[in-house]
Amino acid sequence: MFSNYLIGLREGLEASLVVCILIAYLVKTGNKDKLGPLWLGVGLAAALSLAFGAGLEFGTSELTFQAQEAIGGSLSIISVGLVTWMVFWMKRTARHLKSELQGKLDAALAMGTGALVTTAFLAVGREGLETSLFVWRSVHAAGDGAGPLIGVLLGIATAIVLGWLFYRGALSINLAKFFKWTGGMLVVVAAGVLAYGVHDLQEADFLPGLNNRAFDISGTIPPDSWYGTLLKGTFNFQPDPTVLQLTVWALYLVPVLALFLYAGKAPAAPQKAAVGAENQK
Repeated sequence: MFSNYLIGLREGLEASLVVCILIAYLVKTGNKDKLGPLWLGVGLAAALSLAFGAGLEFGTSELTFQAQEAIGGSLSIISVGLVTWMVFWMKRTARHLKSELQGKLDAALAMGTGALVTTAFLAVGREGLETSLFVWRSVHAAGDGAGPLIGVLLGIATAIVLGWLFYRGALSINLAKFFKWTGGMLVVVAAGVLAYGVHDLQEADFLPGLNNRAFDISGTIPPDSWYGTLLKGTFNFQPDPTVLQLTVWALYLVPVLALFLYAGKAPAAPQKAAVGAENQK
């Protein structure tokens, strides 16, 4: 549940910051009458993300077991690729995110209402689609009832509250450090989702080695125990991984986490103080 809460919080906060920047800039430039089209674009992006998630869930429910595993494993790999790109993108471009969004908003205002709706839709929609795909795979990987989904919803709700507090100027945190450490934890979660996807592809007979176990500590950490459930829900831990699962997990986690945390200095993320100041001018 914690890993899914982290996903909802991290992805939701990015979307909240984007919306805060767009709203604050419209208010600052005297375009409050354009907030309606902005919220329309945000609402359409949210609806698309929900529809995409529902399509993933219900569109695969009638398939054969092998087809479900093949699709699930493939989407796991795609979702890990997307979330990896996302955390590195945020690390690289966070410093310029505010000016980039404001530039797009200026162009949209000059073009008209439709362009403003499209700009808001695209700015939020990318985050939403990534979140839907990664959440869907992470929830299936955790596989312990409604807990993972509740974790995601709690994370998104927390992100919405934090976004509102940032906008009102009631809260300020070091966003550079926040995105660095949550990004690092997401890399750990992504490694577990990747290993789970490899297992799906093995069960679908797309990859070999399903019965070639690296180790089996199910007797020490039973999957149905509270601590086994906690480890699975937090890190997608599996007590009896295959050799291929463990190999792929290590080959992804070690270099990606090291590169993310230590390769160069992360640029400063946009600070809430600037958003709040704009809102009050």
